[in-house]
Amino acid sequence: MSAAQLHITTGLAPISVYSPYDGALVGSVDATHASEIGELLALARRGAQLSRNLPRHRRASILECAAQIVERRRDAFAETIVREAGKAIVQARKEVLRCINTLKLSAEEAKRNAGEIVPFDAYTGSERRQGWFTREPLGIITAITPYNDPLNLVAHKLGPALAGGNAVLLKPSELTPLSAINLVEALREAGLPQEVITVAIGGTDLGKALVAARDVRMVSFTGGFATGEAISRSAGLKKLAMELGGNAAVIVMNDCDFDKAVEGSLSGSFWAAGQNCIGAQRILVQAAIYERFRDAFVAATTKLQADDPSHEDTDVGPMISQQAAERAEAAVNDAIAAGAKLLCGHRREGSLYYPTVLEGMPTSCRLWHEEVFAPVVMLATFDTLDEAIEMANDPEYSLHAGIFTNNLADALEAAGRIEAGGVMINDSSDYRIDAMPFGGFKYGSMGREGVRFAYEEMTQPKVICINRG
Repeated sequence: MSAAQLHITTGLAPISVYSPYDGALVGSVDATHASEIGELLALARRGAQLSRNLPRHRRASILECAAQIVERRRDAFAETIVREAGKAIVQARKEVLRCINTLKLSAEEAKRNAGEIVPFDAYTGSERRQGWFTREPLGIITAITPYNDPLNLVAHKLGPALAGGNAVLLKPSELTPLSAINLVEALREAGLPQEVITVAIGGTDLGKALVAARDVRMVSFTGGFATGEAISRSAGLKKLAMELGGNAAVIVMNDCDFDKAVEGSLSGSFWAAGQNCIGAQRILVQAAIYERFRDAFVAATTKLQADDPSHEDTDVGPMISQQAAERAEAAVNDAIAAGAKLLCGHRREGSLYYPTVLEGMPTSCRLWHEEVFAPVVMLATFDTLDEAIEMANDPEYSLHAGIFTNNLADALEAAGRIEAGGVMINDSSDYRIDAMPFGGFKYGSMGREGVRFAYEEMTQPKVICINRG
């Protein structure tokens, strides 16, 4: 299938996609200009009619077939993730498996979540009425996806949208568009009409046009807070679902399974080179075991292999660009200047930034409050669970948190009081399955992902009531 069949072409210079690791050219894609919004919307309007008229069994079979196609080509999909996003190959393979699961969950949602009976006769005066509500498509959805999970985060928007009978204007990251295009190809090969998904790749002006278009009924966005705020200002009267940044805290209690806490916190801190919105950024350790935990965690961190992401033994690949690695390096320099102590790491080679551990971070430092989105983690100590919960809740936004403890009462106390979209007990903050509701608390919290929950965000109830007399 040609690129022209996949997305709008305008005669603009193609967008080149480069490897974050060595700068090699991976491929190029056609650019879409904001001035083409009329053509994009015309395609999407046709797609919306086609999609809503697909019977549920057909939506489900397309999604299931696409999952099978991705599974058959899983090695090629994983290789594309490695090449364009720099994710370590072992982690890229897991992302492909998650994408397959997301598509399968979406297929099931298309068949099962169609509506409910409404008990009209439960209310006085309505004894002669009966009816139900259905779940109907919204119409056109603009989906904007980031670079850090370039395949599965696209599936998390396309799968539920298609299950609900919608059309999608998809704008993947300019840095990692190839995985998204490959997934759209798989869906079309599975039988999805071409007009149902329109891929548009371009810059800020294109994004503004896709968000502000009156025909668009919903914007589903995953990315940073600044962009999320800009979207909310320009979107107008439409639904917004946003998965924004995080600054996850993991609490380690004295009575925890020590080895599990070290291992889980290590993976949670450095998965995807720290470019993970639910990655552990602040690890809060109870005073009695702090020094032991610190020493074990630092020793384990220094053993991680930061290298070519295509190598099987690589644990930490490059960041998405040299500029991103330089920003992480500068943020750590600022933290050290403010009084933080460097325990390991803080070494950069191009876009490769080595896993970095800090302690003694002043709470006034921006790394304590803001999302670092890099392989950087801060250790801090506390005395009481109350103190730890207060520290965990310090930032004004939150996605996930974690706690390691063998005390059920403490675990449930923390789960109830931590202000986060999810609290993982005896797991790091970065545990997630694709069926669970996923989203933030506090500032910027808007909607939920996770297949069932995104499907419900992307559909609207319609009530049908019959008066029998």
